[in-house]
Amino acid sequence: MSAAANPGEGAGHTRYTYRLRVSRTASRALLGEWDRCRWVWNQCVATSKTVYLHNKTHPDDKQTCGPAQLDKMLTGWRAEYEWLAAGASVPQQQIIRDFARSRAKAVKDITGRLPVRQRAGMPRFKKKDLADPSLNYTRRGFRLKDRRLHLAGNIILTVVWSRDLPADPSSVRVYRDSLGHWYCSFVVPAQAEPLPATGQAIGIDWGVTEVATTTSDDHDLPHAEYGKQAAKKLARYDRMMARRKPAPGQPGSKGYRTAKKLRAKQYKKIARQRQDSGRKWAKKVVRDHDVIAAEDFRPKFLAKSSMARKAADAAIGATKRALVEMARKHRRDLRLVSPAHTTMDCAQCGARTKHALPLSERTYTCAACGAVSPRDKNSARVMLVRAGLNPAGADRIRPDCPLDRQAA
Repeated sequence: MSAAANPGEGAGHTRYTYRLRVSRTASRALLGEWDRCRWVWNQCVATSKTVYLHNKTHPDDKQTCGPAQLDKMLTGWRAEYEWLAAGASVPQQQIIRDFARSRAKAVKDITGRLPVRQRAGMPRFKKKDLADPSLNYTRRGFRLKDRRLHLAGNIILTVVWSRDLPADPSSVRVYRDSLGHWYCSFVVPAQAEPLPATGQAIGIDWGVTEVATTTSDDHDLPHAEYGKQAAKKLARYDRMMARRKPAPGQPGSKGYRTAKKLRAKQYKKIARQRQDSGRKWAKKVVRDHDVIAAEDFRPKFLAKSSMARKAADAAIGATKRALVEMARKHRRDLRLVSPAHTTMDCAQCGARTKHALPLSERTYTCAACGAVSPRDKNSARVMLVRAGLNPAGADRIRPDCPLDRQAA
């Protein structure tokens, strides 16, 4: 399996993911480390709840539950429990950092003025059968020797090197997916690969009918509907699992586990298809344009609408992340535009309609200048205008010419 370079570790870092070949001995050791880390996480959750209740009932004697306090508790826990001290300290310390970041995000969302649907919930207990193993190691907790990954605790893993790392990694995350496959994800400094200048600009509007509508017809991204194509197989696997569903507290039968694995495998295939399409499209857009004006779209609100299924199948968020990654990697100018009123503004004269257009109305007609164009195409051109770009850089757009004449 090829390595995947993913953003998400800061502006100057990226991730390279590789498949692992894990022996039975190494698998037992990794699961043992995960059991210890999961116990530490659950202890952090319990401690946090206790501190919260104490501060609520004793406002004059408030306590804190930050990473420093939890680190001191971890030292006491490792001195008290031999089985916990038998594991490496690095992943246990890192899971405390993960807990602290998760709790800080939840507290910020709750105390802020964000809508309820955008809030991140407080950290919850990790159950043994529901949480997939994930171990984080800093530089002092791992090393690469003889092309193999050596983790703290004398755990040796074989890496499938689909390509070499561009630089020495600063950390690694070892995790197992829903299919039981193990992966390692290295954090390395981002490597810039500038592309030749093209002198072109493009505006991008996200949607459901088409995943991305642009000012260039050649760069529109149609809805592939990978989820819809696999719906029949997924329904079959769901029926297989429903017929074989075990009683509460009882282990699943072999047939139930088989159906569950087939279902997870199909979902994994759909996710990879969406990821592949998004990356190929993003690379094409970045290669052909110097400046990109894209809608800063957050598709979470679609989850409670009548378009939830189709919007989820479109994977707008994953496609947008791929575009941001490619633009950063190839040093293109990406400008994210606020989505407010982009479907109501005219790209030609800037006039705004008095009412929001219903989704059934696919043609935009400006009452001020009389410009007529497809609704999504008009929104894509609005992105260029709001980003401060000259619409003449877009495909088939000339300055000082009405949209109805340009489309002719």
